[in-house]
Amino acid sequence: QVQLVETGGGLVQAGDSLRLSCAASGHTFDVQDMAWFRQPQGKERELVASINWSTLATSYVDSLKGRFTISGDTVKNMVYLQMNSPKEEDTAVYFCAARYGGSLQFNAWGLGAHVVVSS
Repeated sequence: QVQLVETGGGLVQAGDSLRLSCAASGHTFDVQDMAWFRQPQGKERELVASINWSTLATSYVDSLKGRFTISGDTVKNMVYLQMNSPKEEDTAVYFCAARYGGSLQFNAWGLGAHVVVSS
């Protein structure tokens, strides 16, 4: 199994920057993709960005491309989400996720990091 722990959430002013971190442990050798999802209050969880754990190729939801950057360190088993110029609508719980063991779906989740963007 893979365990994930997010850190770095909190209160940020709109227009500033914030970096979320995710530490992976366990069967990290079996990870295929890592990703960040987010869930605004009262809304469904949505994919923000993903990174292939072999090639480190990244993918983003179009609306966030250019403001958010996902990166990974396969030696430290860390994934990061750099949030630049956040907006109030970026307020959400951000979840780190992993797809491992040949699963077609993301099958490991962190508990989430709450991010509040204030104007």
